[in-house]
Amino acid sequence: MDVLNDVLTATRIGGGVSGRLIARAPWGLHFDGGGANFHIIVRGECWLRLDGDAEPVLLREGDVTLLPDGASYCAADHPDRATVPFTGVLAAHDHPNIASVGGTGAETVIICGVYDFGADLTHPLLSALPRLVHLPAAHAPRGGPVDSATRLLAAELDHPGPGAQGVAARLVDVLLVYILRAWQEQHDPPTTGWFGALHDPQVGHALTLMHQAPEQRWTVARLATAVGLSRAAFARRFAMLAGEPPLTYLTRWRMITAAILLKESTEPLSAIANRVGYESEFAFARTFRRAHGQPPGRYRAQAHPRP
Repeated sequence: MDVLNDVLTATRIGGGVSGRLIARAPWGLHFDGGGANFHIIVRGECWLRLDGDAEPVLLREGDVTLLPDGASYCAADHPDRATVPFTGVLAAHDHPNIASVGGTGAETVIICGVYDFGADLTHPLLSALPRLVHLPAAHAPRGGPVDSATRLLAAELDHPGPGAQGVAARLVDVLLVYILRAWQEQHDPPTTGWFGALHDPQVGHALTLMHQAPEQRWTVARLATAVGLSRAAFARRFAMLAGEPPLTYLTRWRMITAAILLKESTEPLSAIANRVGYESEFAFARTFRRAHGQPPGRYRAQAHPRP
């Protein structure tokens, strides 16, 4: 099991939304926060500044950005340009996937998208990312994975055929993985934090085991034996990289998995409890309430309100 893909799949709700923005100077837009936004500069260049940051970042053709924490931000042809709300621009266009703005000057074309991560399904891997993931064009070369997925997405946006919405949503999913993979590759292999945990042979293996079989009766000693470390050395290394003890993370992942099952299945609570490692439905409900602020039955009911 790929832990990175596993986390992204489990913590995202709904399909990714994407579109093409055609902007001609002078132009400036303000984007409200919410979801993890990405941008691919197909042609031209622009300045991007996160709300609360003093310095804008110049993005050139081929650059890719990801704003994982849902921050509000501005994009413009000049760092000092006044901005208007992007929601107003969208409202003025009939085409669901293409919007244009600005005057008659230099043209910038951007593919934009947003991933909606569930607020109650947060994961430390996503929190470990910087507010702005910037992937320069040199790290997303023509013909590479990011470029290839971008071209396919652009074709779906420009010439939507049957099933285009579903195809675009899947391509957006693929792009997120490619962007994060390329961002990791442009740095030295991480040795600290959550990405360090994924790359570490022992800790990464332990994470895979917990993700593959959350129902197993894992203990620190059992995990340590499985990855070839002493109990003390494993516990220390896991906490240093992942930022929390192994069984604390295991409980976190079990509760994320349980939340997904409650939303997407009709299995009884006792079956879900067993699937995430709890023989007692009472113990499961108590742990779930502590993680999500409400008992599992109410959580399921809110996810599937009656008409």
